[in-house]
Amino acid sequence: MHYLLAIDQGTTGTTALLMDEKLNKIAQESIDFEQFFPNPGEVEHDLNLIWNTVIQAIGAVTQKIDIHQIAAIGITNQRETLCFWDRKTGEPLSRAIVWQDRRTASLCEKLKKQNLEHLFQEKTGLLLDPYFSGTKAAWALENWSEVKSAYKSGKLAVGTIDSFLIAKLSGATEHLTEPSNASRTLCFNLHKHVWDDELSEYLKVPKEIWLTVKPSIGVFAKTSRVPGLPDGIPISGVLGDQQAALLGQACLSEGMAKCTFGTGAFLLLNTGTKPIKSKYRLLTTIAWQLKNGEYTYALEGSAFIAGAAVQWVRDGLGWIKESGEIEELAQSVTSSDGIVFVPALTGLGAPHWNPCATGMFTGLTRGTTKAHMARAVLEGIAFQNADILSAMQNDLGRPLKSLNVDGGAVANNLLMQFQADVLGVELKRPKYLEITSLGALFAAGVGVGIWQSLSEIEKTWKIDRIFKPQLNEKQRTDTMARWTRAIARV
Repeated sequence: MHYLLAIDQGTTGTTALLMDEKLNKIAQESIDFEQFFPNPGEVEHDLNLIWNTVIQAIGAVTQKIDIHQIAAIGITNQRETLCFWDRKTGEPLSRAIVWQDRRTASLCEKLKKQNLEHLFQEKTGLLLDPYFSGTKAAWALENWSEVKSAYKSGKLAVGTIDSFLIAKLSGATEHLTEPSNASRTLCFNLHKHVWDDELSEYLKVPKEIWLTVKPSIGVFAKTSRVPGLPDGIPISGVLGDQQAALLGQACLSEGMAKCTFGTGAFLLLNTGTKPIKSKYRLLTTIAWQLKNGEYTYALEGSAFIAGAAVQWVRDGLGWIKESGEIEELAQSVTSSDGIVFVPALTGLGAPHWNPCATGMFTGLTRGTTKAHMARAVLEGIAFQNADILSAMQNDLGRPLKSLNVDGGAVANNLLMQFQADVLGVELKRPKYLEITSLGALFAAGVGVGIWQSLSEIEKTWKIDRIFKPQLNEKQRTDTMARWTRAIARV
């Protein structure tokens, strides 16, 4: 028996998943870590804390197996978080700057005023925003003496979390990345598949700091001196978290899409072997690169608030004690009674892109109850996803046939049914919801030949439930019109 180990390194914690080659789950462990907020708008991670959670999680899932039977390791990670470490020792030089961090907003505005956003979008598929890694590298090289000194002495390694973990797992012998993470830096050319000289120059980031890019699926390195693991286990699949979820959902063909309902909602649409430039300021990104060099691309749209809206109902309003209770509260009424909630609690993302927008309820009357408002909160999550998917369909030039869903909120049947209703397509919820880890595991298995191709993954993907649209076209149009009127008021 051979085992596959997936490391899912996320924003608030690390998960290790161990499965056998028939995809029976052997063990799973998640460990949280502390986040740091040194100044308003700044978010940092201690890389030593992250590495410790990786070691602890691996130790927990491998207690009852022969560790020499682990055939491969897959990695998936929070994408735009940027790390700085010593090439020779693998030790961190500073804290990581997290994807949520906004400290480079002024640099992004400066580049926009120079009319450079179109150039960056054309070459990278991204927008000029502090979210992405490139401006973080520019800031650190200018402001952190340890990073600046390491660059001058030739010891600096800069990369996303995947690269840091490859370095640590390989005993600091390999410093690598792959296209799904590289394509989130503002410096990787989507079309030529190289680090771009012109963009690096505009950002004032030396191109040589960026790491060698290898295919997402294939052997990157082998374990060396990792506590609790033998040397020589291949690290053979690496993907950013949302791309790993796309793979874990078996969205392998052009036109297939997935939505991950987490704190926010992340929607990715497989667009095949050619990048599509969005007319709606959606992101164009690399989904993965196969061992044979073939690239698959995706369109991506993010809603900043999804599960976070339910957390707000729980913690801010105090209407429920546990997040799962919102479904029962919402189901105590037959409709939201005309109320619409715009979940712009941290601005609006794609396709509206209004950072100054604030949350709003419309349609309140004397008869409104917290049950109506709770139902409207769930509907608001679905409405904003419908906007994103509508933009994606227009960019692709044809309608979606179905949407695969994952994340904690997909357990909410009321939300899933309303999402299917306003989209007019079937929602498919898989039996196994740890889709991100599963995507990393799939990539690792193909990388070492346990599966010969990605197409074999489709046989393993199993549906828990299909939510079919229950509204006719007129009902759907009328329902979406309520949202359109509300969003126009923001």
